[in-house]
Amino acid sequence: MRITNLLEIKSVTCTKQERCLFESLSFSLEAGQIMQIEGPNGAGKTSLLRIIAGFARPDDGEILFDNKSISQYYDEFAAQLLFIGHKTGVNGQLSAYENVCHWLHVHGCKVDEQAYDLLADLGLVGLEDVPVRTLSAGQQRRVALVRLWHNNAKLWILDEPFTALDKKGVALLQAQFKKHLAQGGSILLTTHQDLTTHFDALKTLVLEYQF
Repeated sequence: MRITNLLEIKSVTCTKQERCLFESLSFSLEAGQIMQIEGPNGAGKTSLLRIIAGFARPDDGEILFDNKSISQYYDEFAAQLLFIGHKTGVNGQLSAYENVCHWLHVHGCKVDEQAYDLLADLGLVGLEDVPVRTLSAGQQRRVALVRLWHNNAKLWILDEPFTALDKKGVALLQAQFKKHLAQGGSILLTTHQDLTTHFDALKTLVLEYQF
């Protein structure tokens, strides 16, 4: 049976402030695979994620999703993308629970009390009903991660998702990764921490700092 790539990066080059971060970079990701992007600060990990998500344009090269260029079919691609970066996308005026209710409503899901349990498991016990703007940056990131439990996107792009999570939170997140992969989804992430769960379909990409 022919394996088709869900995501394909073809000869992508990125230059920032006259420094080449990466040149002619190519790789692919199949449905059910997870890829961890590693490298020192400044190597271009976040820049690569933003290019793949379509938030920035490469100096050269092309990004394909389901064999279609995202530059030509971006709306179709965006409907299958969940991106959580340094900017968490939470509403600071709402509480953590209200943010979750909003996401559930957007995705046509029912709101139930499990949202409180999930927020507690992610280390937000007692903080579910306070305005998100009063939470620390790490706590706001945990609120954003709840979206991993309530979406139908095929591709997850996650920039340092384990930041500020304890061991229980990291284990909970990786269990959700496994569920997503088993359902035919794919994950592209950066992290300075090693994955503590075994993933059969794990790929690794190492970016070097270019002087």
